[in-house]
Amino acid sequence: MTVDDVHIITLPKFNDPRGNLSFIEQSNHIPFDIKRTYWIFDVPGGECRGGHAYSNTEEFIVALSGGFDVTVDDGVKKKTFTLNRSYYGLYIPKGLWREIDNFSTNSLALEFASTHYDSKDYVRNYDEFLNLKKNGKI
Repeated sequence: MTVDDVHIITLPKFNDPRGNLSFIEQSNHIPFDIKRTYWIFDVPGGECRGGHAYSNTEEFIVALSGGFDVTVDDGVKKKTFTLNRSYYGLYIPKGLWREIDNFSTNSLALEFASTHYDSKDYVRNYDEFLNLKKNGKI
C-alpha cells in the first residue's frame, strides 16, 4: 500500500435547523467489517498520537469534534490530511505509518479498525517499518 491508497470518504449529511446528522455504515462507507472502535480525546497541546504502522489493520478516522492532522507515510512519500468536519472520514489501509497531531481544543477522534486489538500488529519503530516496507513484509 502507498499513501495514494489513503483517501477521504464523504459521509452522508442531513442538514436540519435543529442540528445536523451524519452516520457511518460498515462495508458501505467503511470498506471493511468493524472489529474495534476507539476514540482519542483530551490530547494536551503539542502532543502527537499514532507514531506506528499496522501489519494487518485497516483504519477509518473521523473528527467528531474539533480538528487534527493525520500524516501517512509509505516509506517513500508522506501525505497529510486535515480532518475537521464530522462528515468526512479518512480511510487508511494496512502497512502505512501514521501520526496524528495539531489537535485543536476539545477535539475528538473516532477510529474504527478492521481487527481486534493485538499488540503484535503494531510496528512502533520507524526504522523497522522502513525495513519491513523495503522487504515487502508490510
